[in-house]
Amino acid sequence: MAGQTILIVEDDPDIRDGVRILLSGEGYHILEAENGLRALELFNPEVDLVILDIMMPQLNGFELTRALRKFSDIPILILSAKSQDNDKILGLNLGADDYITK
Repeated sequence: MAGQTILIVEDDPDIRDGVRILLSGEGYHILEAENGLRALELFNPEVDLVILDIMMPQLNGFELTRALRKFSDIPILILSAKSQDNDKILGLNLGADDYITK
């Protein structure tokens, strides 16, 4: 739904920009974080969806998913270059709602 807020958590600025451009073009309000720690700082009740990468500095996507699940049931979509089945299983077991490989 347009008008909702999506938090994009991605350390690669080109990928982050591409996702932002696509989603903002559909009317979504976008918040951006370059790592998991910044994502936790930006997270607020207005966020409707989190799209995150796994391999990030300071706090990776698995750790961020675990941290978010301690206080929120917000939908989490992992968007990662890691395509091994065990990475997907771990992400989903930690509480991600879906896992898409880049």
